[in-house]
Amino acid sequence: MRPVKNRICLWYDGDAEEAARFYASLFPDSAVGAVHRAPADYPAGKEGDVLTVEFRVMGIPCLALNGGPGVRHNWAFSFQVATQDQAETDRYWHAIIDHGGQASECGWCQDKWGISWQITPQVLTEAISDPDPEAARRAFEAMMQMGKIDIATIEAARRGE
Repeated sequence: MRPVKNRICLWYDGDAEEAARFYASLFPDSAVGAVHRAPADYPAGKEGDVLTVEFRVMGIPCLALNGGPGVRHNWAFSFQVATQDQAETDRYWHAIIDHGGQASECGWCQDKWGISWQITPQVLTEAISDPDPEAARRAFEAMMQMGKIDIATIEAARRGE
């Protein structure tokens, strides 16, 4: 990976490399780069432990830091993944949930490390910004009843069915 001026740094409790490799295996344009080991003991680990992992998620440069148990992720930060169809939506949703994650509402879920993901079909984004305010409202109200987004239901709501 080439050096970057700005990237997202995500905090982990000892499993930064596992997380980076999981993301790289799941999403396109994702890869694990350099794995850096601690040159000395530190509060959350020992000399030689994985300290940071450079990786990319869907083209976004990231750094996974094994900082220890002191920091927890929350919903205020999330990756939003735009999907093209139900199969892609289902694949990402289930990969995250089935790998120790948690389902939430409106297309949101959290992976086993507490990172939030919005698995958002492009159809949903288009539907809730429909120039017809009633169509947008129906699609939005349908979404508000969902965990994983069901594209057929969003499309039907948008049409008023």
